Formats: sequence, structure tokens, C-alpha cells
Amino acid sequence: MKNLTIKESFLRSLKLFAGKLSEIVMLNDEWTIRGLIDIARKIYPLSADSKLVSKILEIHLLPELLNFAEQENYNIEPASKQNYYPDFTFISKQDQSIKFAVDLKTTYRYEKYPDFCNGFTLGS
Repeated sequence: MKNLTIKESFLRSLKLFAGKLSEIVMLNDEWTIRGLIDIARKIYPLSADSKLVSKILEIHLLPELLNFAEQENYNIEPASKQNYYPDFTFISKQDQSIKFAVDLKTTYRYEKYPDFCNGFTLGS
């Protein structure tokens, strides 16, 4: 019963945290990251490629995920290999048998239907 309470508490916190992620990656409906920069300071704008966008979001959000995990008394274990599920596993520091799999997914919305998203990639 104790583990159920711990899991429920973490899940509530995770849902609240997830609801704030758009505030981290967007400002006034615009992406905060505009592109990639090389050592010559040449900027390459982001494309709409979902794999690129997903990886950049993952990199951009990692410090926030680590802070969240620390606040909740969890460690984060990344996927052991590229394209392995999940992207991250949250593991309780109190009881390592308590784990939460988190996989980041991207999609896009239709302007005509702002509450509808197109769908997700296979495996979501």
C-alpha cells in the first residue's frame, strides 16, 4: 500500500510537470530554440523533421527533467541505446523497484482544429 501512495504522488507531480513543459520550450507561441550553430557561428534553422525536433526537445528538456527528478527524490536513467524504449526511466531513490518509463513523443496540430493533434509515430 505504501508503494501505491508513492507511485500516485509521483504520477501527480509528473503530470503537473508535463503540463508546464510548453512554457520551457516556447515563449509567446514561438520556439525558444531557433536552430543549430557551428563553431564558425553559422546558424542552421531547424527543419520540420520529427526526429530532429524530438532530439532537440529531449536535449533542451533534459536539465528540467533532471531538476524535477531531484526534487522528487528520483534518479533518471536514459535509454541504453538510441531508439530503445523508454527515453528515460525515473527510479525512486527510496525504493529502486519503483520505476516510471517516460518516452517523449512529438506531433503537430492542425490550425483549424487547435485541440486535435495529428497522431504519433509507431510505438507511441
